[in-house]
Amino acid sequence: MAWVAAWSDALDALELDVDAADERLRTAHLASVEEVALASAWHPPVGLGPLPASLEVRARAVLGRQLETAHRLSQTIVVSRRQLAATRALSLRDTESAVYFDDEA
Repeated sequence: MAWVAAWSDALDALELDVDAADERLRTAHLASVEEVALASAWHPPVGLGPLPASLEVRARAVLGRQLETAHRLSQTIVVSRRQLAATRALSLRDTESAVYFDDEA
């Protein structure tokens, strides 16, 4: 039973990570340096052995959520890069030229 409990704990931790990533995407939260460092320091649990058959459905659900979140994250990155490119393009305009012309004067 310790083997199943260890796997269950590992899946709990993965679900919490997906919840946190979903929340950041939902709120457009910019992760702090500490949060990024913590996430990048993650290592998979060791010594779990094969996944218990009783947890297969749950593990597949967690994987599905991870893949959905990763997909949404990649879409958000693309949108952000496009917005950054548009902002940069606007900031490179010649500020000395007239933007509007008043022909009534």
